[in-house]
Amino acid sequence: MPRINLLPWREELRQKRQKDFMMALLGAVLVGGLLAYAYKLTVHSWTAAQDSRNTILRTEIEELDRQINEILGLENQKERLLARMEIIDQLQRSRPEVVHLFDELVNTMPDGVYLTQVKQTDARIEISGGAQSSTRVSAFMRNIDDSDWLHDTRLDVINTEGQGPTRNARFTIFAQQISITEQLEGELQ
Repeated sequence: MPRINLLPWREELRQKRQKDFMMALLGAVLVGGLLAYAYKLTVHSWTAAQDSRNTILRTEIEELDRQINEILGLENQKERLLARMEIIDQLQRSRPEVVHLFDELVNTMPDGVYLTQVKQTDARIEISGGAQSSTRVSAFMRNIDDSDWLHDTRLDVINTEGQGPTRNARFTIFAQQISITEQLEGELQ
C-alpha cells in the first residue's frame, strides 16, 4: 500500500492561511491608518474653518463694540445738549419773571415804604428796606400776599429807629416768587 503524506499539503494550507491573515491584517491596519489620517485631516479642516469664522466674529464684535462706544458717546453728548437746552429754556422762560417781580414790587409797595435791597436766591426773594411805620410794613406784606407773582411772605426782622416824625422802621421780608409755569398751571385750573 502506498503511503501518501498529507502533512506537506496541510502545512502549505496553514502557511497560505497565515499569509492571507497577515495580508488581511496589514490591509486592515492600512485602511485604519488611512481612515485615521482622513479623520485627522477632516477635523483639522473643520477646526481651521471654525477658527476662520471665530476670527471674523471677533473682528465684527470689535467693530460693534466700537460702534456701541460711539453711540454711547453720542448719547452722552445728546444728554448734555438736552440739559443745556433745558437750562436755556428755563432761562428764556424766567426772563419775564424779573420784569414781573419788579412790577409787582412797585405795585405792592404802599406810600411811605422804600426798598434798600432786593436779593433773589432761586425762587426766594429777600426784600430789605425802610418804612415810616410798622403798619406800612404790614400793608406791604398783605399786598405781597395778594399779588399774582409773589406769595408766602415772612417777616424776618423789623427795627424801629428814631423818635417822633423821624421815626423809621427798618425791615427784612422774605417771599416766594411764583414762576411763569406755576402761574400758567394756576390759570389752567
